[in-house]
Amino acid sequence: MIDDAHENEEEQRAEEQDPFFHTFDAMQIYIDNIRKKPLLQCDEELNLARRARNGDFSARQKMIEHNLRLVVKVARHYANRGVALLDLIEEGNLGLMHALEKYDPELGYRFSTYATWWIRQNIERAIMNQSRTIRLPVHVVKEINSVLKARHELENESARDFSDEKVAEKLGIPVEDVRWALKQNERTISLDAPLDIDPMLSVGESIPDEQNPLPDELLENARRGELVEKWLADLNARQRSVIEKRFGFHGEETMTLEEIAKSMELTRERIRQIQIEALAVLRKQFQKEGIRKEMLL
Repeated sequence: MIDDAHENEEEQRAEEQDPFFHTFDAMQIYIDNIRKKPLLQCDEELNLARRARNGDFSARQKMIEHNLRLVVKVARHYANRGVALLDLIEEGNLGLMHALEKYDPELGYRFSTYATWWIRQNIERAIMNQSRTIRLPVHVVKEINSVLKARHELENESARDFSDEKVAEKLGIPVEDVRWALKQNERTISLDAPLDIDPMLSVGESIPDEQNPLPDELLENARRGELVEKWLADLNARQRSVIEKRFGFHGEETMTLEEIAKSMELTRERIRQIQIEALAVLRKQFQKEGIRKEMLL
């Protein structure tokens, strides 16, 4: 209890001294409002979380209000990414509410630890969707970001060895997937870039309306969906469960290898092996159907 109170006081003092909290009028008003709600003590948080889980609306509201400053703390790390800070905070708040719906207080960890992941997910998704680049599917962008992050970490660890093979080993995925992700990253271009065939038009202006796809595109999308369903049907129950969780099929939330390992009570290495086995089945189907991986974009 004493440690919690001391930690809360230290964090509040740090906020008061931080120039970020005194930048914009709209932001200042918002910050002033959320700072009126102190961080929750551990036992109070546990009580509120249990009540919220049982449908107590007032407890849910209090949990949200007293954790809004956590959203600001996370959102500030994503500033200057092409999305207004207040918009990032709004997206983060949605992540916070989603986290509360899924949070189980009996698992023993603090709500802030769990909520931070969902807040980041929502903010990163907003940045992906609003960036001025040709839009790739969210799961593809995540794969690209994962590869680039691993590569950067290897560069920091060793100036010599950050090969595609090392990146694949670090992520627990085939090296072909690393090279494919890097290739997709190179293909991403600015929507504002002029077209070679007509400098008066931008790339963005030449892209067809995605809300009204052409009939042949609808047929191709249906074929891709059938291919994925056929692939999943060929997997055993454990492989299918891993793939659905890893890539978010059938309404599953996308999960990391570590999260899947925990949920299935297996080691991370075993989950990695199961994923590779399942992807090998997919590659065989691609070869059989004459379909390249990039055609699934």
